[in-house]
Amino acid sequence: MYDLRRNDYDVANSVQVSSTVAVAAAVRELFTSVWPAALFDKVAIAFDDFDKLFTGRMAGYHGVDTLYHDRQHSLDMTLAMARLLVGYERHVESRMRFGADRVVMALVTSLFHDAGYIREFNDRLHSNGAEFTLYHVTRSARFLARYLPSIGLETWVPVATRIVHFTGYEIKLNMIQLADPKDRKLGHLLGTADLIAQMADRCYLEKCRDRLYPEFVLGGVAATTDVDGSLRVRYSSGLDLLRQTPKFVRETFVARLEGEFEHAYRYLECLFGGKNPYLEAIERNVGYLHRVLRTERWPMLRRNPPLFTTADTQIGHVRGLMLDRLKELWA
Repeated sequence: MYDLRRNDYDVANSVQVSSTVAVAAAVRELFTSVWPAALFDKVAIAFDDFDKLFTGRMAGYHGVDTLYHDRQHSLDMTLAMARLLVGYERHVESRMRFGADRVVMALVTSLFHDAGYIREFNDRLHSNGAEFTLYHVTRSARFLARYLPSIGLETWVPVATRIVHFTGYEIKLNMIQLADPKDRKLGHLLGTADLIAQMADRCYLEKCRDRLYPEFVLGGVAATTDVDGSLRVRYSSGLDLLRQTPKFVRETFVARLEGEFEHAYRYLECLFGGKNPYLEAIERNVGYLHRVLRTERWPMLRRNPPLFTTADTQIGHVRGLMLDRLKELWA
């Protein structure tokens, strides 16, 4: 089945994760399977507003222009989060269950966890959302603080603006203060969904090479200039990033997925007959990458994933910005 999986479909090849309508329908079905009497209206509104924001139809915003963190990624992550929430609720005893209201907030937070990459119209300093990489989660939290009251979730602002940081590295996770253990567990699920959705993407390897690397250049992650003017290079190219990807995946599993997030990915197993298609897809991606690295047959990475940004010409535009940035660094 993996060979038949389409590039913009989820790990089960059943949901088109590039389609807001398709993911909204799948999430609604999951939600009502556990909370049949609860209202889904706020989540439905959030899906509609998400689509407006990321396609450039929300007043005051340009829409998504980052190549790797595009619309598909956020939808794929939200679907994974919905599955984790349902699996968790079915797995734990009643006193530890989240309840519908908390889950609604968590799903909305998932949708907008990368809203910090979106540029505002009044921003004259930045040319691409990737330039916010090092502090995009803080920007996402600010967006959530403004957005949640507009759909009647103002009481959840203190929680949502904290748990969104489980998807990033701007704040040490043990420094995130949450009064209720349930909210910390939500953070574990949120961080898990973000990581496994990315690494299980059928085109993860090509996206790392061709899309994540340009974001890292523009965001000041690939290379930086020290105070003495010397250049510090972390990733010299897209291929160099791929060479370091197996180590990243391994360390991510140990430190985050199995460590900080306490094996939260296991909550998926009850939805897939005891299996975990996300972990299986990640293993296939890493195994294939090891073959490529061993033989250095780079043409083996030949998938051409569709792009879901505001403009079809975004790849060329971002590559131009990347080259300009690299010239500045090497100069």
